[in-house]
Amino acid sequence: MESAIYNFELANPTRVVFGKGQIAKLPELIPKDKIVFMTYGGGSIKRNGVYDQVKKALEGYEVMEFGGIEANPDFDTLMKAVRIIKTLDMSRVHLLSVGGGSVNDGTKFIAAACFTETEEDA
Repeated sequence: MESAIYNFELANPTRVVFGKGQIAKLPELIPKDKIVFMTYGGGSIKRNGVYDQVKKALEGYEVMEFGGIEANPDFDTLMKAVRIIKTLDMSRVHLLSVGGGSVNDGTKFIAAACFTETEEDA
């Protein structure tokens, strides 16, 4: 029986910034030349004011929004984001997850899938 594990390397430079007043730090954390690809869920960030705070902190940035990531994110939803990102200069894309655990998990999947070849890429 052959081993199903192959050699690989993984670098996961995820930075989590959490807590009161931390949104204002975004300009210190994201270079101005990046395309900020902001992911979020169903809209609670719009109701609780977080969306407006993030947009204000990102004034002057090129921002693309991808909302609607479900609780227990759906593969097809996340692949829509991947397809969009693959049309961009990926060296300039900075993923910004705004929301809870499902959005964070979905955004981690998006990050990995952007570097995975699909049938569409062939």
